[in-house]
Parts: sequence; structure tokens; C-alpha cells
Amino acid sequence: MLGMSRAGLAERWTLFVGALLSVTLGVALVQSSLLLLITAATLDPPAGLSAAARLQFADGTSAAVAMLGVVLGGAVFLAGFIISSTFAFTVDQRRRDLALLRLVGGSRGQVRRLLLGEALLLGLAGAGLGVPAGLGVMAVQAWLMRRFEFVPEGFAGQWRMWILGVSVGTGVVLAVAGVLVAARRAARVRPLEALRESGPAARVMTAGRWIAGLLFFGGALALVIVAPHGGPAGGQAMAMNVAMPAAVAVVAFAPLLVPLLARLMPFGGGVPSSLARASLRDARRRSASVAAPLIVLVALVVGNTGAGASFTASGIDELARSTHADLVIEATGPVGPAIAKVPGVARASTELSLPAELTTGSGDERETETVTALVIDPTAYAAVHGTAVSLQGRAVAAGPGGEVPKRGEVRVRLPESDLGSLPVVASVPETMTGGASLLLPPGLVPAGQLDDAAARSFVSLAPGADPAAVRDGLSRIGKVSSLDEWLRADAADRSSTNDRIMLIVLGLGGLYALLGVVNAVVIGAATRRREFAEARVTGLTRGQVVRAALLEAYAVTGAALLLGGLAAAAAFIAVLSTTSAVTGAATLDLPWPLIGAVAAVGLTVTGLTSLITSWSATRRPPVTLLAVRE
Repeated sequence: MLGMSRAGLAERWTLFVGALLSVTLGVALVQSSLLLLITAATLDPPAGLSAAARLQFADGTSAAVAMLGVVLGGAVFLAGFIISSTFAFTVDQRRRDLALLRLVGGSRGQVRRLLLGEALLLGLAGAGLGVPAGLGVMAVQAWLMRRFEFVPEGFAGQWRMWILGVSVGTGVVLAVAGVLVAARRAARVRPLEALRESGPAARVMTAGRWIAGLLFFGGALALVIVAPHGGPAGGQAMAMNVAMPAAVAVVAFAPLLVPLLARLMPFGGGVPSSLARASLRDARRRSASVAAPLIVLVALVVGNTGAGASFTASGIDELARSTHADLVIEATGPVGPAIAKVPGVARASTELSLPAELTTGSGDERETETVTALVIDPTAYAAVHGTAVSLQGRAVAAGPGGEVPKRGEVRVRLPESDLGSLPVVASVPETMTGGASLLLPPGLVPAGQLDDAAARSFVSLAPGADPAAVRDGLSRIGKVSSLDEWLRADAADRSSTNDRIMLIVLGLGGLYALLGVVNAVVIGAATRRREFAEARVTGLTRGQVVRAALLEAYAVTGAALLLGGLAAAAAFIAVLSTTSAVTGAATLDLPWPLIGAVAAVGLTVTGLTSLITSWSATRRPPVTLLAVRE
């Protein structure tokens, strides 16, 4: 059967170019992300770093590993999704050829083996191309990681020979897994039904689609329901993951939803409009295949970006309500006494920030992570943040950033000293923007270790004080900002890591999804030469046929944008319920410029691809296409 598979690939190569590119890019992304992840995880800090710098280096490396893990998972998901969609569409376009094979004596098993053989060959070819392409992708990813300061300058992925086996296995597994369902369905359809396009061959909503759609819809619904109960960190994580299962659920029902919405788009009048409407009605599989990558693109990019922006806005509002101060001073070292001497200062709370290595649990459950610790004056802290904290001696408290048990003991090691085991006797509520994980009382940390610590002081002015004079006096100590200015800068700084991770992940994912759109349009046009020729011999001009194809692409894109927005809306519902549960105020901040940009890119890509492919498909005289079937 491999011989027939090779012949099928050679004869119908235009149908398989998209699948080959999808496998190639999938292999390249998986190979690159895996090599960079292992390199970052085993990266040693440069020689000569101070203890504090080593802790910060470890924290940055952990963020890089986490980011690469997300990229790797996203690459596998998108590769599997795009490849399976591409193969399913390719097999569907060949159902008449497969039916003829059955009529001349081919068994169901032979049909399955033929398709799996094609997938195996494509997987091997994709792996062969993906390995060198992965080197280029790795160079780009490493540059992005250096550019966004996840890793130090000079960082580069290290090649490992065993990655060749992983890459080949990835290509074969992705290709074969992508065609399995389509091969099984193609083999089960009776040949006469496939030729006549009746019965199961004409059914667009199979049992598998119904089951997958309902399962992923249930998963998205479960995340929406549970997110408000997950606290700030857990709720945000679940809300950010709602868009993915919601998008898959919508894609599963796309053969029903896309043609319905597409026919509602304004077409205008004329013969091209009528032809486009008829194509939408009759080619539901093609419309769904073109729309599927766009639905995923809109859901992930708009849903996740909107969720991130909303959580940032919610965090700013929450801190503004809970922080009672007029000015914020950022300086170095214990500057509290100097601030108190400035005329016009009524009250000040100085918080000294230190990187710390925190160890919890024991035995097999022992965990160590790098966190931020704050040295505070409990009384002043309570006055500014509205949260009473009682700390004495060696007692510590769990901070607003979470990651510390509310009660029990933790082992704390600072850059220059080991504080040993400390009892956690109190906690402050976790906030949407996070913050320090541990609060330490004054006197616990040796004074000499605080000289270089980052200091943040919240200052309240005395009644009748001249704000300009106070700011001038405080500016001699450090950088002075109003509370509103500091809130926005602090929120941007806290969310910068997540924003950079999202930019890398969604950027790569968006390019992959757009490739899937181009694949679907190209495959669809490659099989429509005869359809276009039939339209032209009935009296339509070449321009009318091309305009009809453009109108059809425009309608399908519009429907995909709406359905992608529907999937993104599921994430926004989770955002609203989570922000309401955590902060008491539901917050939603939609990125309208990004939404407009995504819509414009989607319409442009599908429009240009449809124009090019339809113009190419109508290049030859229609009589030659009707005389010999291609």
C-alpha cells in the first residue's frame, strides 16, 4: 500500500502541501521549544554574581522554563488541531476517488492503510524538513527570550542528538494521529453513497463531532463555573484557559454554525452573490474547514489578551481602593527615618523588598522556590493597606502574593543569611495583582543586609501640608510618584512577565493558525477547478467567478470571527465572575484595537488567498477542464 500512497501523494500533491507545511512547522516548534526548555532548565548562573543576583537569576530561569512549557504545550495543541483539520478536509475532498477504489475491490482496511501510509510519508517528510527549520525557529525563540530578558545575553539553545528521534517521532505521530479519525470515517462510508453524496457521506455532523463538541463545551463550562472559587491565582489561570476548550467546542459545531451565519452576511445583489450563497449552502465542510483555524485564532488571541488586560485593570482598581496614601517613594535601604523628618509627612510605611528562597514541606513533599519577602512595620503596614498584621519576634506572615501556607512553618534563606525555620502566624488577603509572598517583622533581618534592599514607602500628607513642598523634600530621598501613577506603573511591572509570555505564545500560535487558514483555502480552491469551469460555461465571466469566491471567503471569515468572539466571550464571563468574587467588583477591559487588527488580518489573509487561488484555478479555458477531469 505504500506504493499506492506514494502515487496518491504525487498525483494529488496540491492537496497535501498544506498538511506537509503544518507537520513541518509543528516539528520545528516542538523541537525548538524542547531544546530551549532543557537548556534553560540546566543553565548555570554566571560566575561572580552576588547571592541576591543568583536568586534573581534562578527566578528568571524559572519564568523562562514556565514560558517554554506553555509554548511547547501550545505548539502540540495547535499542531494536532491544524494537522487533523487539514487531513480531514483533504480526505473529504477525495471521497469520490476513495469510493471508486472501493468499487473496484478495495476493502475498508486497504482504504485505511492507504491513508495512513500517506500520513506516514508526510510525517517523515515533514520531520525531514522540520529538523533544519527547527534550528531557525530556535534562533528566533532564543532572540525573543533574550529580548524580553527571560535569559541573559549570549543564551542560545544547545543541540542534542537525541532530538532527531524526538522530531521524527513527533512528525509521524502528529501526521498519523491527524488522519486516524478521517481514515476511519472514509473507510466506513459505502462507495455508492460517497459517489452520490448521500447517507453518511453527506452527513457533516458525525457522532464524533457531537461527542467532542459536547465534551469540550462541558470542559469550558466547568472552568467558567469553578474559576470564581479558585482565588486570585487559580481563578486567573482557569479563566485564561477557558478560550481553548470553548474554541474546540465551537469548531466541532462549525459545519452547522458557519454556513448559517455566513448566509446572514450582507452580500449585495447580482449573479456572484447568488453563486456565493449557493456554495455556502452546498459546501458546508469546506466552509467549516476554512473557518476552524480562524475561530481558534480569534478565541486564543482576543480571549487571552482581553482576560489579561481585564485582570490588570481589576488589580489596579483593587489596590486603589485598599491603599491609603498620597505619595509613593521608591528608594534603596531603610529610608523610613529620613522620610519621617520631611515637613508635611503625617505617616509613612516603608517596605523593604528582598529575594528569598522559601522551603515548605518535608521529605517527598519538600519544595523550594524563589519568592519576594517584605520587611515591614506591622502597624504602619496595617494603616496603609487596611489589613492588621500582628508580628513579633521570629513570627512571619503570608503575603498578598500567595505561595506560602497560611499556618505552619517555613524555612527562609536570604541572599546573605539563613533565617532557619520560621512560624507563619498570620496572613493577609491575596490580591489580584499578587505581590510579596512573605512578610517579615523588623529586626529579624540583620540591618547590614537591608542597605541595598529596594524600598517602597507609602506616605500620607499632614492636613494643610503643601504637596509640592513635600514632594520636593521627598525627591531628595528617592523617586516620588502619586498613588495613581505608582498603581499603573506597578501593575504594568507585575504583569510584564505574563504579557511577554503571552506575546511569544500567541504570536507563534497566531502565525500557525493563519497558516491553517491559508491551507484550507488553497486545498478548497485546488478541488474547485471543475466547479469554476462549469460556472463559466453557463455564461459567467472569469471575473464573476472570482468575485463569487471572494464573497464566499468574506462570508466565511465573518462567520468565523463571530464564532471566535463567542468562544472568547466564555473567557470574559469567567473574568467577570472571578474579578467579582476576588475584588468585589466585576471588571472587563476589552482590547478593541487588537480585536480590530485581528479582524482586519483575518479578512485580508482569506481575501488575498482566495483571490490568488481562484484566479489561478480559472486560468485555463473551462472546456479543457470539463473535457478531462483532474
